[in-house]
Amino acid sequence: MPLLLEAIYKRFHYDFRSYSMASLKRRVSAALVAMRCETVTALQEKLLHDPGAFDTLLQYLTVQVSDMFRDPAFFRAFREKVVPVLKTYPSLKLWIAGCSTGEEVLSFAVILHEEGLLERSLLYATDINPAALSKAQAGIYALDRMATFSEQHRATGAKQPLSTYFTAAYGGALFHRFLRANVVFSDHSLATDSAFAEVHVVSCRNVLIYFDRALQDRAVGLFRDALCRRGFLGLGARETLQFSPHAGLFTEFAKEERWYQKKQ
Repeated sequence: MPLLLEAIYKRFHYDFRSYSMASLKRRVSAALVAMRCETVTALQEKLLHDPGAFDTLLQYLTVQVSDMFRDPAFFRAFREKVVPVLKTYPSLKLWIAGCSTGEEVLSFAVILHEEGLLERSLLYATDINPAALSKAQAGIYALDRMATFSEQHRATGAKQPLSTYFTAAYGGALFHRFLRANVVFSDHSLATDSAFAEVHVVSCRNVLIYFDRALQDRAVGLFRDALCRRGFLGLGARETLQFSPHAGLFTEFAKEERWYQKKQ
């Protein structure tokens, strides 16, 4: 496995070497079956000689499990506790790191719109998977997911039904363009790239759990560098700063919902 990861890094410049090995082994095993390779060595050979093989493998190496308003309590805390502070700023920048196929980006956009902040907000949505970013930019999701999305939206303290934000089109639910008008979608790796802007909010949820400790610390360091003083960091339900060397730089703003605030 280390040889495969090293080969990917040197040839394709994607760095998975500090990802959780247990998680990577599961994903590579699934890729071996799907790509009809009996061994990791055979997979390496395929990557060298098949131009499209890495794009296929990348879909297995990156996690693309996301919902709109996933863990509604997180978004309710954002609406009720974080937004009142954000309203004191004349303009806002948010970074949704590891945005996958865009459901979380739209979740923030909807709440910012309902709270009167979207027009003065800029959202950076980043991921390492180009195919996921393309889907995020399109803003089209399966219609059969809308019932769950709508229920979770209501649980955040919604101001209007989620159905007001999308129309049925292209065989799915197409979310209105104004929700994505202030979103910049971009390739960015938490393993190799630097912080690129000063922001008021960073949301990186259910990403750190796939990193080893060193890469987790690197990522949180990037968030620390990007956040303005008293800026907010949101993590996933199974993630914490408790054991991070950066923990002393943050306060637990909404502990149960995993919202942290950078100290002044």
